[in-house]
Formats: sequence, C-alpha cells, structure tokens
Amino acid sequence: MIQWLKSTAVAVAMLGIVGVSQAQLTGTVAADGSSTVYPITEAIAEGFSKDNSSVRVTVGIAGTGGGFKKFVRGEIDISDASRPIKKEEHDAGVSAGIEYIEVPVAYDGLSIVVNKTNDFAKQLTVDQLKKIFLEGGAKNWNEVDASFPNLPIKIYSPGTDSGTFDYLKEIITNAGKSGSMRKDMELSEDDNVLVRGVEGDKGAIGYFGSAYYFENKDQINDVMIVNKAGIATGPTPETIKDGSYNPLSRPLFIYVNKKSLARPEVKAFVDYYLNNAGDAATKVGYVALPDEIYDRAEANLKAGKVGTQFLKDDGKHKEGALTDIYK
Repeated sequence: MIQWLKSTAVAVAMLGIVGVSQAQLTGTVAADGSSTVYPITEAIAEGFSKDNSSVRVTVGIAGTGGGFKKFVRGEIDISDASRPIKKEEHDAGVSAGIEYIEVPVAYDGLSIVVNKTNDFAKQLTVDQLKKIFLEGGAKNWNEVDASFPNLPIKIYSPGTDSGTFDYLKEIITNAGKSGSMRKDMELSEDDNVLVRGVEGDKGAIGYFGSAYYFENKDQINDVMIVNKAGIATGPTPETIKDGSYNPLSRPLFIYVNKKSLARPEVKAFVDYYLNNAGDAATKVGYVALPDEIYDRAEANLKAGKVGTQFLKDDGKHKEGALTDIYK
C-alpha cells in the first residue's frame, strides 16, 4: 500500500486539472471497497480536498464485496468496485431501500504474475489457469505442462471479498459451472503481501490488477495469456483498452448512493470524480475510458438513472464491449 500511496501522491501532483471550487462546502464523503479502485479514488479525494478543505473524504479498502456490504447497509456514500454489482448485492440494496447510480471510471487488466526466476511459464492458456486455480488442480508445475519443472505451485490470491478474486473465479469456473476455486491459496486483501509472497518463492504464482504489476515489475514477472484469437498477449494500456488482452480485461466502477447525492459535498465530489477520472486513472497506471462513456455516466447522474446495466434476467453479468453494455 505504501507504493500505491506514493503513486497516488504523484498522480495528484501531476493531474493539473481544476475542479469547481466549493470552498464553502462542509461535511463528509465516505467511500470504501475495492483495493484496485482505491488509488483512483484516493487521488480524486486528494485533488478534491485541495479546493474543499472543509470536506472530510475517507477512502477504505474493504474489498469489492466488503464495500458492497457496507453500501447496502447505508454506511458509505460510494462503493468502489472492480467488477459490476452482483444480483444478490443488488437485491440486498433493494430490500434495504438503497437506490444507487452505477458509474464506470476506468479500464484495468488482471495480471497473472510469477517469481522473477521463473523462466518457463512465460505464457499460459485459460485452460492452464484452470489447472492451477481450480480445486483439485495441479500441485506441481509439470502437471500444468509436461515441459515445466517438477516444482511445487504456491498460489497467492486476493481475499474472497475482493472483486479481483471474483473476476478470476467467474472466468475460470465459467460462472460457477465448472468447479470452484482451490482452498489452499494464500489470501490477502493487501497487494503488497501478494507481491512479497510471489517474490520470495520460485514456484509461486499470483494475480492482481495490472496497475499494481506495473508498480512492481522489477520484483516479479507477468505471464502472457493466450486470448480468444489464440494470440499470447500481455497486459499493457493498449491491449487492455482495445480488448485484445482478453478475457482478463475489465472495467472499474464506483457506485453512488442516490440519497447521498442530495448532500452538496457528495454531489460536488462525484462531479469532480467524473471530470477527472480519466486523467487520475492514467496517472496511477490504469486506462481511461472513452469520452463517450464518461459522457453517458454524466448524463445518467443528471437524470438520476438508478440500478445496474450489467445484470441479465438470469442474474449473470452481461458480456461484451463496455460501449455496448453501458447505455
């Protein structure tokens, strides 16, 4: 997290974007949730506070699932999420009378990483990821590929409340239809712990948001993933934005309590967030969304459009380009 804070501080210094001064504003804005979205929201919070020093903005890292739990209880104004809201989370909000507005803020890729001395797992297929991460899967690397050494696999994973955990789980289990995640992984909500684990074990493999890999690429290696076109592709801002780093690219979100928007300090903060999200995301290592998505988000906020656009009638998430899903 220290490195994230350094990155965030640099981002705030470099943004060079001016928000609408609301020096008369007071009050609080509470955000919590995804550790992946945290550096964007923290950079926005620090930039906003320069012109609004009487507003106290807090940003937590309870994980995407943990953030939604607080959100549907009405404990926070904004839930940071590294995946779209789930049906059960949406339903919990409805039961509690929580109306929300869904706001995409950036693109991210999920990086699969290995120890710096690992010179064999330079690329993996999704089927090989299943062998590694699914319950009952490979215990040694040569079980993943016969050309790999007979070396024990040690897995470092975000915690089960993490949207990053959910995202990988949904991909490799085919939304729960083809197994479950293995139980013997080392779990942590702190990405620093995951980096140190992978860095210290030759047989280790782990995963987290690509921006965090970019911050630590001198300590660990990333693994190219064979995409749907059969091409081994690594996560870069270009491959994440154009969708060729699939299926491990994803949009990031904030979810805003509609009732909270009636408070001037929250409304001003969310407006500032949208005006600066693309630049803040880029400065902390993520990928800005197309302008049309930010324009749609702004229109949805003005119209008070509540609910999610990412759930199908059967409760599963929609697949496809963000520009097609988010209207």
